[in-house]
Amino acid sequence: GMVFQSYALFPNMDVARNIEYGLKIRGASVQDRKTRLDELVALTGIEGLENRRIEQLSGGQRQRVALARAVAARPSVLLLDEPLTALDAALRERLRAELNRLLRTLGITAIYVTHDQAEAMALGDRIVVMRKGAIAQVGAPRDIYFTPASRFVAEFVGAANIVEGNCAAGTLTLPGGRLPVDQAASGMAQAMIRPESIRIVAPQGAALTGDVAAVSFVGDRQRLTINGVADRPIMADVPNVPIINIGERVGLAIDPSAIRLLPKDA
Repeated sequence: GMVFQSYALFPNMDVARNIEYGLKIRGASVQDRKTRLDELVALTGIEGLENRRIEQLSGGQRQRVALARAVAARPSVLLLDEPLTALDAALRERLRAELNRLLRTLGITAIYVTHDQAEAMALGDRIVVMRKGAIAQVGAPRDIYFTPASRFVAEFVGAANIVEGNCAAGTLTLPGGRLPVDQAASGMAQAMIRPESIRIVAPQGAALTGDVAAVSFVGDRQRLTINGVADRPIMADVPNVPIINIGERVGLAIDPSAIRLLPKDA
């Protein structure tokens, strides 16, 4: 079964006939089609819309009809081609949660194609990161996020600070100080540090220090851009309280387990 990016629903058919289409061309009886239609209408939450034409539906309703049509014939594999791209951000987030529930309820193996990393993390049991037609990494969402196999994967999936410094005796030396690392390495190294892994502390006695160059309020947190820590500005996502001002000298605390050394050829 397939859910297209544009949904590709038949405009000359109402909702019920769209959902039943696959069953009809497979020769299912009228009663079997009606039974399956009732099941899917209830499952996707579109009760009362069976006789509506496609142009009378909202974007979210069309997405549900497309999903119901795709699974009506009980396919063994379901392909979804960026099915939420055409929706606005708020509706996309809500339907993502509903889609997650529906797919797990149906128990169908699903291949979900998306450029949205949040969708991949929320829906995937196993993620395949592609680059130029080749597989860059395969793994569970937590593995992809916390232990990327390359710089490309680190920067593609979520926000990431990529810093370069000399590594020796379990310590990474940066322009703003030194950090202990869990991984064994020697010589120049690239390391990934996620913005949310950084805590702001007093600069006095801190292992790493820098100057705040920008502060962005993003609702549930504030994102700092800090100069002088590494060879390039780094980002830190920290709580909104206390308020931190541009130009302020800050210390940074990072747990060694949150620092991921990347392969040299990445």
